[in-house]
Amino acid sequence: MHPIAQLDHDYVWHPFTQMSDWLKSEPIVLVRGKRTRLWDTANRVYLDANSSIWTNLHGHNHPVINQAIRKQLGRVAHTSALGLANEPASQLAEKLLSLTRFPNQTEPKDHHPLTKVFYSDNGSTAVEVALKMAYEFTRRVQGPMASPHFLSVSGAYHGDTIGAVSLGHIDLFHSAYRGLLFPTGAAMAPYCYRCPHNRADPERADARSYRKCQWECTQSVASAFDEGQRNKRPISAVVYEPLMQGSAGMIAQPVGWLRRVAEVAKEHRALLIADEVLTGFGRAGSMEDGSPTILASHLEGVKPDLVTLAKGLTGGYLPMAATLTTQPIFDAFLGDYSDFKTFFHGHSYTANQLGAASALASLEILATSHGPGVRNQLESDLRTALASLWDRSQVGDIRQVGGMVGIELVKDWRRRTPYDLREKAGIRVVQAMARRGVLTRPIGNVVVLIPPYCTTRREVNRMVAVLSDAIDEVLSSG
Repeated sequence: MHPIAQLDHDYVWHPFTQMSDWLKSEPIVLVRGKRTRLWDTANRVYLDANSSIWTNLHGHNHPVINQAIRKQLGRVAHTSALGLANEPASQLAEKLLSLTRFPNQTEPKDHHPLTKVFYSDNGSTAVEVALKMAYEFTRRVQGPMASPHFLSVSGAYHGDTIGAVSLGHIDLFHSAYRGLLFPTGAAMAPYCYRCPHNRADPERADARSYRKCQWECTQSVASAFDEGQRNKRPISAVVYEPLMQGSAGMIAQPVGWLRRVAEVAKEHRALLIADEVLTGFGRAGSMEDGSPTILASHLEGVKPDLVTLAKGLTGGYLPMAATLTTQPIFDAFLGDYSDFKTFFHGHSYTANQLGAASALASLEILATSHGPGVRNQLESDLRTALASLWDRSQVGDIRQVGGMVGIELVKDWRRRTPYDLREKAGIRVVQAMARRGVLTRPIGNVVVLIPPYCTTRREVNRMVAVLSDAIDEVLSSG
């Protein structure tokens, strides 16, 4: 065993990993990267098919981001944001807000644009910040006796801090912590492939394209609001991932779902909290007219009151997150010192200069003239390559939104028969992919492909071909 692998076995506890399984074999130890490729200690080369857990936008070792970090490192690496300001974080806030204004449209009188940025460390903390802001804003508007209540959807995953876990509805991840959590509502997820209301027989296509239903999933949201009113626990905010629920199993929403949910929320004067940790920065695709936006919510015409950003914020280089909000929410925390209306929340590395510098460089790359074209080409290349997987009887559904893909593996596609999680079908398939030089990570029985934007057509074809071969190897007898 390589000495670094041995150190890992001896001392490291990995996230979302059954360590008894981990300790049975030598792990891949990655030591360097370039664009879509990663090398291990034995100089074996791999394609990064999930952007290092969905963080890397532009490829590894990008010269523009490298240069920005080196330049900032020559000045100062970090200073506290408690009582002090810094240059790159201030510039980044301005840039983020300019890119998250709804494109090519005058804001209506009843909508408030995003005007303020609060920095934190990762997606979970960004969601935690949004929850606290929404909670206290509601109490200050409705009165201190108000009891703000939050609604998310079944299968929701918004992070691993306690507030974020309270929004989660994945028993496998969250049930162990039930005693620590506050209650939240759960509306039906728009999971067309396994929706009990979808009357369509399975076809060899994305289930969203042939579904037969009456939008029961959006009716579930309306019912949740009605129930909240009856129980005198009105919903104060809806928390959602736009267009694609990531850790729920890459559940792609049918066109119109988010817009309908937003309309229901606005009718009830509830806040919209967009968890764009996965979907932000172009992952979900581009506006039809080519207008610049980094929010997936805008692709459905939805204007959230709070937005959480992380993962791709720094281009996959450094841990940094941001919670964006509106002027009325910010103003609710203003007052004399003696009023103690301050937002009492913070992090030691809030507004870190190196993270802000890398984020500014990443946004610069996104804004280049070829940026949207590159992302659109990747989306097209993925769609073309993925079509070949319908020949595999173990592929039940292929869900793609922009450059994000989930391939659901099943025992029998004609009956949508799932593999039991204990069979580890998804895990065994991605392990077989790794042996062939392609790295990704499954979500249960869903194999995820989210490659960096710089991935070429040839590399996309190789990723899909390796996945196909891995399915044949692992599941052909299943």
